[in-house]
Amino acid sequence: MKLGWDLKKGLNWFLTAWKNWDDPSPGDFTRSTLHTNNPEEVMWKGTTQYYRSGPWDGIGFSGIPSVSSDSNTNYTIVSNKDEFYITYSLIDKSLISRVVMNQTRYARQRLAWNIDSQTWRVSSELPTDFCDQYNICGAFGICVIGQAPACKCLDGFKPKSPRNWTQMSWNQGCVHNQTWSCRKKGRDGFNKFSNVKVPDTRRSWVNANMTLDECKNKCWENCSCTAYANSDIKGGGSGCAIWFSDLLDIRLMPNAGQDLYIRLAMSETAQQYQEAKHSSKKKVVVIASTVSSVIAILLIFIFIYWSYKNKNKEIITGIEGKNNKSQQEDFELPLFDLASIAHATNNFSNDNKLGEGGFGPVYKGILPYGQEVAVKRLSETSRQGLKEFKNEVMLCAELQHRNLVKVLGCCIQDDEKLLIYEYMANKSLDVFLFDFGLARMCGGDQIEGKTSRVVGTYGYMAPEYAFDGIFSIKSDVFSFGVLLLEIVSGKKNRLFSPNDYNNLIGHAWRLSKEGKPMQFIDTSLKDSYNLHEALRCIHIGLLCVQHHPNDRPNMASVVVSLSNENALPLPKNPSYLLNDIPTERESSSNTSLSVNDVTTSMLSGR
Repeated sequence: MKLGWDLKKGLNWFLTAWKNWDDPSPGDFTRSTLHTNNPEEVMWKGTTQYYRSGPWDGIGFSGIPSVSSDSNTNYTIVSNKDEFYITYSLIDKSLISRVVMNQTRYARQRLAWNIDSQTWRVSSELPTDFCDQYNICGAFGICVIGQAPACKCLDGFKPKSPRNWTQMSWNQGCVHNQTWSCRKKGRDGFNKFSNVKVPDTRRSWVNANMTLDECKNKCWENCSCTAYANSDIKGGGSGCAIWFSDLLDIRLMPNAGQDLYIRLAMSETAQQYQEAKHSSKKKVVVIASTVSSVIAILLIFIFIYWSYKNKNKEIITGIEGKNNKSQQEDFELPLFDLASIAHATNNFSNDNKLGEGGFGPVYKGILPYGQEVAVKRLSETSRQGLKEFKNEVMLCAELQHRNLVKVLGCCIQDDEKLLIYEYMANKSLDVFLFDFGLARMCGGDQIEGKTSRVVGTYGYMAPEYAFDGIFSIKSDVFSFGVLLLEIVSGKKNRLFSPNDYNNLIGHAWRLSKEGKPMQFIDTSLKDSYNLHEALRCIHIGLLCVQHHPNDRPNMASVVVSLSNENALPLPKNPSYLLNDIPTERESSSNTSLSVNDVTTSMLSGR
């Protein structure tokens, strides 16, 4: 199969783990290929990068030594105007092998079929060890297995936070030993680091036709260049790869990896040390000392000016960011930054708009690593404030279920409030189950409320709400009962008009009273259902749609009744005379109620 991109159709071919062996719904782990001119494979755990293979070095991925040493596997990278992907084939056609994604620490496993034992056996796993965790040592750090601690700063660098570093908190990474500034060619040097997985390639540039010396000169020309290496290590090496800004996710690869040349001030390189060691002229030493002193003085002034400027900037930024920081506290979902979401949705373009409800518009977006998302944007005219938004975010964090659209995170920045959901490529469940508003969320101290403006989907609203504007926790039970009856019958409540009864509820009640509830079951199901379970669902549905709210069970009781065989009470007369309600008052299910401290939430299905 192909792992990569169909550039003409904009498709991303990637792997997603199951939740577990018994649940094929999407898990947290995904594996994809970065679409860059220096390609590598990456794994994500949700929205957090979990692992990186290192770029293709002409033989294999620099961070997976097993690939280059595996003589039975032939890897191929295809890159043209239509497609960009990685694929592999087995040289020995008698072998049977497969690669799977798991919802475990070993997210990627290669298995081989053992003919003798007739079982699958694991031949390799990724990540392989502690150092395979993405960017575990931070910028300009290197991870070395077998060393204690495993993280250290590259030669010429020191911990950015010595205190955190000694406590083995390495995420802040390392900085230059000296205050470094860009200098002309010959004033900076490069330290050679051998047998390493080269840094994250999203901050890199590649030219396959350059020599290593030309690559070095190219790096010297750009003040942002921090390292260079051969892009292909076959036959002594060829091509050029250069990196910009911080170098991330470097690890030592004993007997594997490749050479990486990292830019340092000349005084920090071995080359300058050798020149000083063999110098015999006092004049050179005096000149070097004088130049160093002048440079040091200049650097001190630059540092003072830079510190003063940054201090003022931090004060301003601190004042501007204080409100945002306080707003982002206490959330239990991952936080996205506004810039990345704006980029993902093409700056909230109308072309990306999926729909709009009481909350506000919903946009389709594509995150940098290729995942499709749906972004709910709180409308400026919405009556939902920060408190209500926080409540909804916390509620969404708790309501994670295989049959619900997964909430990936949120964004609360400046005046924007956003919720980020997984994207449903096959549209919403409402296409099949007549979508409707299930919940009217009361305030924390409310069990009942009243509104002067009834808003919702008629046919699913409880009678006390539809006629009198009174809603309670039992209103949702009524809506659920209607849904349950619709699922069993395969018919829609509002569009069902049997002979002497107004809707589906009345039809279910009549058949139940006449002892013929089996006639209510969807005939298209044929023999594919359990009759006892179907009849029990009809019984529970009729209990949920009883006329008086106090007669209806609460949702906790409904869940218990659906999951065991306990005895059920007989339902009383249901509320089915719903076509007396004026149809012109009907509106969509996701319109907000005009009541203080009340919001509308929608149960969406996968």
